Amino acid sequence: MKAIIYSKKFWHELFVMTFGMFIVAIAVHFFLVPSKLIIGSISGLSIVIYTLTDVPVSVVSLIINSFLLVLAYIFIGREFGLKTVYTALILSPWLFFLETFFPISESIMQDHWFDLICFVVILGFVQALLFKINASTGGLDILAKIVNKFTNIDIGTSVTIAGAAICCTAFAINDLRLVIIGLIGTWVNGLIVNHFTSGLNMKKKLCIISKEGDRIKDFIIKELNRGATLYDVRGGSSSENMIEVVSILTKDEFAKLMKFIDDNKIKTFMTASNVSEVYGFWNIQKSKVRK
Repeated sequence: MKAIIYSKKFWHELFVMTFGMFIVAIAVHFFLVPSKLIIGSISGLSIVIYTLTDVPVSVVSLIINSFLLVLAYIFIGREFGLKTVYTALILSPWLFFLETFFPISESIMQDHWFDLICFVVILGFVQALLFKINASTGGLDILAKIVNKFTNIDIGTSVTIAGAAICCTAFAINDLRLVIIGLIGTWVNGLIVNHFTSGLNMKKKLCIISKEGDRIKDFIIKELNRGATLYDVRGGSSSENMIEVVSILTKDEFAKLMKFIDDNKIKTFMTASNVSEVYGFWNIQKSKVRK
């Protein structure tokens, strides 16, 4: 346990979760609450309950998230559950801080569409950022992650499905126009989550043909701790025998490989394509090296 606490990864992820939830709290407080837009989120459901009962959004959010955290621990896993406990519990103090020191009763821009766009872009980015480190903003994300795990529906669509159900509760306080705006916002939020998730998870698939293929392969395996597949190939015009190295790297690892090739003046023919999802041995090998 001490080794985990003193690790760089622990403090990096703690900072990402803390700062990310502060950004979410700002989006909820300044764009969602004053406009009374019910986007498909636990914060949106909390606003409905707050409007009907006068119980503060921060309190309602804490109660609902506490219940959902139990589901996260049971159905998704210990790491996701513990991280989401932290993010969900820290949201309410952030909201309480903003409610106390920066009270607001009306939309700053007096425009529902502006509030909608600002909220879903900010929320979608933070959701994707937290999903990348196997955490979430809590609430709706827990429901979305459960749907994703047991149905294999992509995470953005899962967010939309779970959010649409919550949006329907807005009929209790809003007219049809605002409910439709909320549903549109929920759909856009799902698209944005998928967009940011794909961007954050982007990898490079490389096909490298070179006479020094073994040297490139050794760098990938020994220095980057990644796997590589080798093929014997022959040039069509030169008829020379060469080696094709196929590997998948992160963007940072790809930059290191390109620097190695340039510094050592290795002649290659290379193609690189983007890959958004990788499963199996690629993840297992890297996790073993980190232990």
